[in-house]
Amino acid sequence: MKQLSMIAACMMMAAAPGLALAAPETTLNLGYVGGPQAPEAIAMGQFAEEVAAKTGGRIAIRLQGGGALGGDREVVEGVQIGTVDMTVVSTSIVANFDPELAIFDIPFLFRDFDHADAVLNGPIGQKILDALPEKGFVGLAFGGMGFRQLTNNVRPVSTPADVTGLKIRTQQNEMHIAVWRELGVLPTPMAIPEVYTALQQGVVDGQENPIGAILNNRFGEVQKYVSLTNHAFTPLVVLISPSTYASLSDADKAVFATAAQNAMARNRQEAEAVIGTGLETLKSQGMTVVTDVDKKAFRAKLDGLFAAFSDKFGADKLKAIQEAE
Repeated sequence: MKQLSMIAACMMMAAAPGLALAAPETTLNLGYVGGPQAPEAIAMGQFAEEVAAKTGGRIAIRLQGGGALGGDREVVEGVQIGTVDMTVVSTSIVANFDPELAIFDIPFLFRDFDHADAVLNGPIGQKILDALPEKGFVGLAFGGMGFRQLTNNVRPVSTPADVTGLKIRTQQNEMHIAVWRELGVLPTPMAIPEVYTALQQGVVDGQENPIGAILNNRFGEVQKYVSLTNHAFTPLVVLISPSTYASLSDADKAVFATAAQNAMARNRQEAEAVIGTGLETLKSQGMTVVTDVDKKAFRAKLDGLFAAFSDKFGADKLKAIQEAE
């Protein structure tokens, strides 16, 4: 914990070279599960620097990554009740508290990162952020980790038939569980800090995450195959506790909003850089990369669920997302 605090302090001191920052009047805890090299960790480091610089050092952000404050769900609950000030987290976790966010978990919803950005940082995303206080959160900005890929230790996966019977760790999210069950998988919800050991010990056969998360959680050390399924995009959202947010002046609220938006832009840069080099790293760790995945067959097997998704969220909403540019 002390090491993390020192890192955050160093980041803030580096924010404005030559400028003496005041001793912090307020220190806020920002918890997340990514390791220090995760795109969101780097982005939150930038966020801490910008907040420190623009408040003259009055507000310090203590970065508590690597699950220091618990798994994703525990941290989000902490933000909701005010025991944790801030987090950056997958919307898949927040969907447990605000079902509207589950619409982003629909598989094969986004074409590419640009499409996701247009939705998340456009009118659709803003409307969702505006409604978050009703669920006990203030949302500052959306971002994204990229597309999720499937890893496992049993066999290469190219078609839906290949996943039948695999025991796959999923996020603690009802839609994810339903999708994998429809594909014939045995979904096993689990907090991310527990996954490495579960894979190592064979408690589960595999997991699914963006390339950056696969690397930063060292899953390549305990998995044999990675299949480029691109089955779902993982949005991120920067959340702040309503009580913490209410304690900020209007000027500081504006600083936080701008810094969060800038951080999520940095997150995209880092995520795309990891995708560009990550597969070679995984290969060097001994993983087999499966590129010839029949995505159309995977999507076709989910046709029944897509009809249910349309009924649940509204055909108009899905159409608006699909047509966003």
